[in-house]
Amino acid sequence: MPQARLRTERLDLVPLSEEHLPFLVDLNSDPVVLRYLFTRALTAEETEERMHTWIRAAKETEGQGKWIGYAAGEAVGLYMLEPPDAPPRTDAAELGYRLPQRHWRKGFAKEGSRELLRHAFEDLGLDRVIAQTMAVNEPSRATMVSVGMSFVRSFHEDFEEPLAGHADGEVEYEITRETWLAGRAG
Repeated sequence: MPQARLRTERLDLVPLSEEHLPFLVDLNSDPVVLRYLFTRALTAEETEERMHTWIRAAKETEGQGKWIGYAAGEAVGLYMLEPPDAPPRTDAAELGYRLPQRHWRKGFAKEGSRELLRHAFEDLGLDRVIAQTMAVNEPSRATMVSVGMSFVRSFHEDFEEPLAGHADGEVEYEITRETWLAGRAG
């Protein structure tokens, strides 16, 4: 199953393609947006290389990948639903999101995440979705809780170039299909 185009009340989630490169370059050039992911902003070349890797990976997974969210015709975020890679897992998909600062605190991370959870459980029939971030990333953790995810564990990873806050470790949240369905019924 190829990646589907998804819609919410305000968002049109379009599968990532090469036409989205300018938005990704802009997004990845902001060190504040990337502060929990990288020690510096990414170059245009690094972003383009990553984008091509992401597009290839999406073709190898059933209905999963990365999407660009549009609101009123403007790109407002990068959304991800992919096989987890840290640590490697086959029993879950991993949820993620990255938005430019100008679109923070508008509910776009929550709205896009809720649609990806719906897609994961209804369209793809997955049983579990996780999300991981640095323990110090309170805004992302709040989004995870707001979409019904629960804290599962803390863990530490070794990095060649540790980020600020690295000593506090990483956290993982999850939501199961059963919990998601119960929330929809309520």
